[in-house]
Amino acid sequence: MNTSRAEIFKRMLPGFIPVIAFIVADEVWGTITGLLVAIGIGVAELAYSLIKYRKIDRFVILDIGLLLALGGISLIFDNDIFFKIKPGIINLIITGLIGYSAFSENNIVLMMSKRYMKGIEFNPYQMWLLNESMVRLFWILLVYSVLTLGSAFVKNKVVWDFMAGPGMFVVFGLFMGIEWLSKRSQNKKFRNEDWVPLVDEEGNVTGQAPRSVVHNGKSMLLHPVVHLHVVDKNRIYLQKRQLTKKIQPGKWDTAVGGHVDPGENIEQALVRETSEEIGIKRFNASLLKKYVWESSVERELVFSFITAGYNGSFSIDKNEVAEARYWSVAEIDENIDKDIFTPNFLHEYPWVKQVLEKM
Repeated sequence: MNTSRAEIFKRMLPGFIPVIAFIVADEVWGTITGLLVAIGIGVAELAYSLIKYRKIDRFVILDIGLLLALGGISLIFDNDIFFKIKPGIINLIITGLIGYSAFSENNIVLMMSKRYMKGIEFNPYQMWLLNESMVRLFWILLVYSVLTLGSAFVKNKVVWDFMAGPGMFVVFGLFMGIEWLSKRSQNKKFRNEDWVPLVDEEGNVTGQAPRSVVHNGKSMLLHPVVHLHVVDKNRIYLQKRQLTKKIQPGKWDTAVGGHVDPGENIEQALVRETSEEIGIKRFNASLLKKYVWESSVERELVFSFITAGYNGSFSIDKNEVAEARYWSVAEIDENIDKDIFTPNFLHEYPWVKQVLEKM
């Protein structure tokens, strides 16, 4: 089931209820009452987890621990200037939690919130979008937290009253506005763009994403590609990539290489790419290797095939391929250190060479 970022944040909200309850109750009734109310909610969550799942949810414990930390800070700083910087410190703790989740491999916020999102499945692209949103939220909250701390030292009490109270609602309103604009911009940008399927390391389809996203050097979303090595006796047919290519322009590469389209299986993609790039329509191929390849811009699940004995003609697509020809193994070995081949081809070359030695 596909889920929008708005729905995800809506489902995640219960995970923040104890902390929100503490902040509100702390302002209205004082620190002790706020702490009791929030811990009461946390204990209720713990009891619910024990009754329904017959186990202690470690993230509920983390919730309560966070509340105790916030309460302790509130009690310690409950006088004069320390009282005034308390909201800023609380905001920094929350900001730190979101920042750690956004910039590390351990998304604590999402893990804590998954118990509220039963039945929702996230594909890797949605997870990446959510993480990008958390990065934006982190920077907005960081600026707000610093300004809240600074307002404690401003003589005009109105400034502090605003930053410590209504300011948080303004911040979340700003965040939701930025998210709306971001979503609108993405929809416009990706409307006419090619999308590619996303897979796990076994090749099972997990979703799809725009081509520009999988190649942006940040998402590293795993997507499938096909390669075909065309060999004849002691020769390997190679293509030279166009200089307009974003990845490895002007270098010699595997005879055929391309993305799998949504809805295609690997064999269909191999036939299509081979026909488009070098004009071969009938051939027999066997799988050479399946492996994960990671570069500075993308992460691919490569299905590398090999076909031998083709003696027909080639018809290359000049929009995709600058030129193509057979290279002997001796010629490749002679030029292997001259930075004229793609790293991907050099990675597969020993496997192809082994096949040729057996022929």
